[in-house]
Amino acid sequence: MSTQIHRFKTIAEYHRMMGLPKPEHPLISVVNVANIKGPFVTGQVSLIFEFYSIAMKRVPDRKFRYGQQTYDFEEGILFCMAPGQVFGFDVIDGAKHRPSGWMILIHPDFLWNTNLAKTIKQYEFFSYSANESLHLSEKEENLMTGIVQYMEQEYHANIDKFTDSVITAQLELLLTYTDRFYQRQFITRKIANHQIIDKVESILTEYFNSPALAKHGLPTVAHLAGQLNVTPGYLSELLKALTGQSTQQHIHDKLIDKAKERLSTTTLSVSEIAYELGFEHSQSFSKLFKTKTELSPLEFRQLFN
Repeated sequence: MSTQIHRFKTIAEYHRMMGLPKPEHPLISVVNVANIKGPFVTGQVSLIFEFYSIAMKRVPDRKFRYGQQTYDFEEGILFCMAPGQVFGFDVIDGAKHRPSGWMILIHPDFLWNTNLAKTIKQYEFFSYSANESLHLSEKEENLMTGIVQYMEQEYHANIDKFTDSVITAQLELLLTYTDRFYQRQFITRKIANHQIIDKVESILTEYFNSPALAKHGLPTVAHLAGQLNVTPGYLSELLKALTGQSTQQHIHDKLIDKAKERLSTTTLSVSEIAYELGFEHSQSFSKLFKTKTELSPLEFRQLFN
């Protein structure tokens, strides 16, 4: 089955294809999801936006895809996309229920010459995948929807010199709450999240005990995230929230543990151990080891002699 691919460079293009009225502002739009009448036939659809999208959706009869996996959007969840990302879904013939929720579409040009133009790129959740969406409680959903309603009122009002500033302020508030609620989710979804931590430990242990370490060097954050089927940004934010350390710090900690084991139980030279651990230059290994332990590799070894 071929995939229907649609790329939207402007918000107006999206409105036209989805059967929506012409946007009242060329660079930002607040959309009622129930009003979308997409022209898609049964099958797979992929959408690519050249603008930001923040969406709170309930779609009972539709499966959304990211990579090779599908996800239900039956409960209210928030999903954010940055320009250039691909979002796929399956259109099911004879769907019984209409989608509900809201979408905010923001062209990067709308943020030109604002503080948000820089800070919006710091929100990792714009790079999360569908299985990493934000699950909102009823109270949280009502709060977020209230902010969007204020934006919608401003959006439908007569545009004046204050319009963009007011909408940008509400958008910043929405993103701040999104960040806060993600931090809450990292903690409250304990079973799933702690399973990820256990898997991180297992994958790193296996990697550090395999020939891959000497052959390929330290595992990258992207490699580890790929093994867990999550995005690198989500993994690092999750680990920071639960352990206080980023993914890279977890990798380095595992490396130091392995180095301590080799230094204390073998007679291999520091250079040989550095090579085993994937370092081309022993000086780089020694510098990292001292940064982490406040001891050089030789000083650490002397503790056991």
